[in-house]
Amino acid sequence: MIGYVVLGTNDLAKSSAFYDALLGSIGVARMVDFGDRGYAWGANMESLMLCIMTPHNGESVTVGNGTMAASSVDSRENVDRTHAKAMELSGCDEGAPGLRAEGGEGFYAAYFRDLEGHKLDVFGYG
Repeated sequence: MIGYVVLGTNDLAKSSAFYDALLGSIGVARMVDFGDRGYAWGANMESLMLCIMTPHNGESVTVGNGTMAASSVDSRENVDRTHAKAMELSGCDEGAPGLRAEGGEGFYAAYFRDLEGHKLDVFGYG
């Protein structure tokens, strides 16, 4: 299955501060330092990780149309809290927290974009 997701950044310092604060708010810590290339966050080294990296080819980051990374949390309160934290950190709202029929019964999700424009989803069931 998926081991990690990489999102590109044109500003490593700004993006890493965003993700330190955002993911830290749900108990996820920075786990790997790739030097001047980027970082990875995860619950542990065996779990799914989110990486922020500068492009290997040295060119500018572009956002994939239709690309999205999603994080599962354990409660609706954590969906609400994570979405609010993203807004506090100057993320862009793409869908306020709420029940979504497309995810099945009890699928509660919120959507936002990070500082580079990558679309993210945080969700839970219940």
